[in-house]
Amino acid sequence: MARIPDGEASSPLDVRVRALVTAGDTIRAATEALRALGPEVLGFLVGVLGSDADADEVFAATSERLWRSLSTFEWRCSLRTWMYVIARREAERFRRGAQRHVRGRVSASELDEVVARVTTRSRSALRSERRSAVARLRDELPEDDRAILVLRVDRGLAWDEIALAFLDDPNSSSDQARRREAARVRKRFQLIKERLAARARAEGLV
Repeated sequence: MARIPDGEASSPLDVRVRALVTAGDTIRAATEALRALGPEVLGFLVGVLGSDADADEVFAATSERLWRSLSTFEWRCSLRTWMYVIARREAERFRRGAQRHVRGRVSASELDEVVARVTTRSRSALRSERRSAVARLRDELPEDDRAILVLRVDRGLAWDEIALAFLDDPNSSSDQARRREAARVRKRFQLIKERLAARARAEGLV
């Protein structure tokens, strides 16, 4: 592996973890690394594998692989880079169906606890990130489309109630005009959903 600039390989995290490894405490070293970098690596795996369950399994394997590799890691790259290297390799093993080669292993209970905490907290953060991304997509819509979404999805109004918000003169409109408008906004709502779904797929949110 090519050597990278010393600055990248000597971050405060790298210094702390390397000192723990030198002292022979690889469990604490791995724990420190996972607490700092685990959430972003797990997010990477979710994006690559497209499945929370698969990502959790590969993240567990990545965590153990990291722990076992620290005593022989030569620090020719940053710890962050090394974790992504391990994660990508474990993801490839998973895809090839070799993910169960570590079944029956004996790992440190402390490491298992950290993996569980990182997974739980990161899952919540990823859900929040996805919700924020969806909100951003909604904000890109024209004002009328956003209004239809809020009234129907967030407020739960019936179609004939939503129609009133779009009629020029809701107080004096006929039942026929109201039904026509309700049909129009309902059709528009369907188009909005399709547009949002296409955008979400394009950005890897679903």
